[in-house]
Amino acid sequence: MAIAHRQRPALGKNLAWRQGWGRFWTAVVVLMGAIALVPLAILLGYVLVRGAQRFDVQVWTALTPAAGQVGGGLGNAIVGSIVMVALATGFSVPLGVAVALYGTEVCRQAWIRAALRLAVNVLNGVPSILLGVFVYGAVVVGLGWGFGAIAGALALSLIMLPTIIRTTDDFCQGFPPEQRLAAYALGATDWEVLTGIVLPAALPAILTGTMLALSRAAGETAPLIFTALGFDFWLRGLSGPAPALSLTIYRFATGFDPNQQNLAWTGALILLLLVLLTQGLARILARLAPPST
Repeated sequence: MAIAHRQRPALGKNLAWRQGWGRFWTAVVVLMGAIALVPLAILLGYVLVRGAQRFDVQVWTALTPAAGQVGGGLGNAIVGSIVMVALATGFSVPLGVAVALYGTEVCRQAWIRAALRLAVNVLNGVPSILLGVFVYGAVVVGLGWGFGAIAGALALSLIMLPTIIRTTDDFCQGFPPEQRLAAYALGATDWEVLTGIVLPAALPAILTGTMLALSRAAGETAPLIFTALGFDFWLRGLSGPAPALSLTIYRFATGFDPNQQNLAWTGALILLLLVLLTQGLARILARLAPPST
């Protein structure tokens, strides 16, 4: 009893020391996280202050102004970006989901699955400007389609594809095999398991990947320089030069006209709000995904 009584103060002192050490490192981690958030807060605050100066109804409805012109807006650029991002989503989502499902649910050769994943990782690491140059050489010049919304959407779809494929592939790899086996035990075919069991369960992951890919593609500028070219009027078709918000921001921000520079900050604020919105939706959809184990 005497020995046990002597050990209690030592144990209590050791526990208090470890708790204090843990609080110290918790404070260090919180401090480092706060320091890392400082540049983000400064960026958000500066863009908000500069962009809010022209954030009105006219910026959504009026055409982009010429240098020296008063007023104007970003209406045509916003519409052009929406059209190209929508087309890119329509191109990339079906293809990306099909590739992911083929690699995890259909293909039985391990080397083919490994090659597909390697190709997706390589595509994800290719600079976006090279994708724009590729589409320019293959579509704009090679096929003779010329500059337009379709060429711009094809370039953006190449940017979106890896994210959609990887999110869908990761979910399918973690999908419980017991559910597949239970469906087979009830007499379901491969197609019924794929379309009735796996695909509905993977829908939140697909939507999450789409939101993440969309937020990245909406802000791309370099690929659109080689494909959409840019346009200062309303979009007149998919086969001619197309306006885009990112292109307009780049051109106005590097110009000398104060009115255009103010509009560039407002366009940056619109893009920033779009990214925050899509990231928030992606978080919500990720929480809606069923557990994989």
